[in-house]
Amino acid sequence: MASPRPGSAPRQPTIADVARAASVSRTTVSHALNGLGKVDPRTRERVKRVAEELGYRPNLRAQRLRRGEAKAIALLSSMPLAVAGGPSRLGFYMEVAAAAAEHALAHGFALVLLPPGESGAGLATVDVDGAIVVEPGEADPVVAELARRGLPCVALGRPPGADREPCVDLNAEAVAALLLDHLSRQGARHPALVTAAGSRSSAVEARAAYARAAEQYGWRPVTAVAEESGGEQAGHDAVAALLRDHPRTDALCVLVDAFAVGAVRAVRESGRTVPDDVMVVTRYDGLRARTCTPALTAVDLHLEQAAAAAVELLLRRLRDEAPCASVRAPDPTLVARASSSRGPGAADT
Repeated sequence: MASPRPGSAPRQPTIADVARAASVSRTTVSHALNGLGKVDPRTRERVKRVAEELGYRPNLRAQRLRRGEAKAIALLSSMPLAVAGGPSRLGFYMEVAAAAAEHALAHGFALVLLPPGESGAGLATVDVDGAIVVEPGEADPVVAELARRGLPCVALGRPPGADREPCVDLNAEAVAALLLDHLSRQGARHPALVTAAGSRSSAVEARAAYARAAEQYGWRPVTAVAEESGGEQAGHDAVAALLRDHPRTDALCVLVDAFAVGAVRAVRESGRTVPDDVMVVTRYDGLRARTCTPALTAVDLHLEQAAAAAVELLLRRLRDEAPCASVRAPDPTLVARASSSRGPGAADT
């Protein structure tokens, strides 16, 4: 092997260098290192030893091209960054990403993270075998782009009207029912529901759960919606208007955590206090819920397990195994905090 010129980086050994040193063909080296073909075990071990001594590293891109796979999956969502991440970048989306990346790596796959809010056009810049789509909406543009590119996907969160697609159900209806039951136990008599506009299952199923709870508890239904792209300010504005129009409101079930932080500000600006005058609860037990003042009652969605299940479903699709139409995340768990506690011993745990 030729010596490098002074001042130049040392040349990386190639498969041809390994073949010469081991006195075998390049094909034998390839088969020996990749577990292919019929190679004598002693030859296979000799080739591996020579490759290690030379410091040979396979060209991963070339391997991918030969196999027709990238050994990578994408995580993406049409949710705006204002609700999926937020200023801390440690929201719902990033918690899912961390858990999915760890589980994918255990199976030899990398996770490619695309910023939320993408239409799916970012897929043109990455080489992936499939994707996990976080809480798609109806006729979701990201899902449509994946289908156009022929890439298999699974949904984290049940897609509206698409029960045939493999997904991990995040129990949206049960989550809303858990929060509403908690508010009832805490003494709420005039609770209102605030959701994101649109067709994500987390909003659609929460509205259904609220309608049933209102009938069960004898509440007069009061609802409001806010645009996801508006983030915290959209939640503030929706709740400020709701409190002006419905001054008897004594509790707010605000499904989006960014909206819930804005809701607390709107309650205070109206001259009321949280939780004595108006209780506030939200869906996702993330950084916003924990650092809000007062801290927000929320729900542990068990996202780590849910994200791992989504990776498993996608890998089964990539292996052409018949996937389950729907896998449920573990049952949600209420995390009661000061925003819905009215006095000593009032928190419903």
